[in-house]
Amino acid sequence: MGFLDFLKGPDINQGVAEYDAVPGAVLLDVRTPQEYREGHIPGSINAPLQSLGGEESVPAGKDTPLFVYCHSGARSRQAVELLAQMGYVNAKNIGGIAAYAGEVER
Repeated sequence: MGFLDFLKGPDINQGVAEYDAVPGAVLLDVRTPQEYREGHIPGSINAPLQSLGGEESVPAGKDTPLFVYCHSGARSRQAVELLAQMGYVNAKNIGGIAAYAGEVER
């Protein structure tokens, strides 16, 4: 581990692998609907950051494992903080799709 490793964001490829390994987990894309249509990780659900807040905005129970991503990792970090305030106890920021090495759906 290098001296500045703490500055690096989460590794989305590792995060998606963790998501795949957790039965019942939900992969949340918190980008805008337009960004989602332009390409998203297969199996993800679009729950835009700007619409988070209502109970109906997150299609999962409060203890469901949520793996959250956006474009760069900034909005997903905000979303995880908001989800925690909403009572979700198992939300994880996995970073940004910009660094994703897998295939995307359109």
